[in-house]
Amino acid sequence: MTEFGTTAYPTPRPVREIRAAQTPTTLTVYQAYGPEIGNTAARDGRFGGGWRRERMTWVKPSFLWMMYRSDWGTAEGQQVVLAVEITRSGFEWALSHSCLSHYKPGVHADRAAWKRELRQSPARVQWDPERDVRLRPLPYRALQLGLSGEAAHRYADEWIVSISDVTPLAHRVRGLVREGRVEEAGRLLPEEPPYETSVTGAL
Repeated sequence: MTEFGTTAYPTPRPVREIRAAQTPTTLTVYQAYGPEIGNTAARDGRFGGGWRRERMTWVKPSFLWMMYRSDWGTAEGQQVVLAVEITRSGFEWALSHSCLSHYKPGVHADRAAWKRELRQSPARVQWDPERDVRLRPLPYRALQLGLSGEAAHRYADEWIVSISDVTPLAHRVRGLVREGRVEEAGRLLPEEPPYETSVTGAL
């Protein structure tokens, strides 16, 4: 059986599978910023306060991978953890206009072809080891999606439905894990069922 968080699954998880909190029309991704950007975004429901759309921004559907990346919302410049609810249509657009963040033989004709695709694509797909509730690596991967250029503009201006500050949840889960109350911590984690997409390209 494979463990994700504290939930055991009867069958092995696919090595690469998008999992996300979702509704029929939206899904949730996570980002973490310093207070100037994060608090403003949570207050206004949009990005401002120093957020720069000219830079690539990485969104993560996995709550626990965001916890690993931000050290439970304590890392410098990542003290405010945001749950950003975006439209499925926007996410699908990003996936369909993405390329892999690394060269992969069999997917790309050669490195030169990959580099051309990388320059032309407004979104990048990266797969990193998923984490359990103790932030240990698991044998399957979590998606990171990098948005730049047109994708970053669409993300900021069109796709965002809501932005919530989930830093208190991050700190609560971390506290329970440190107290050895792992099952209780696991019950607080967002439900992240598999996300079905028709996009196959960079995935």
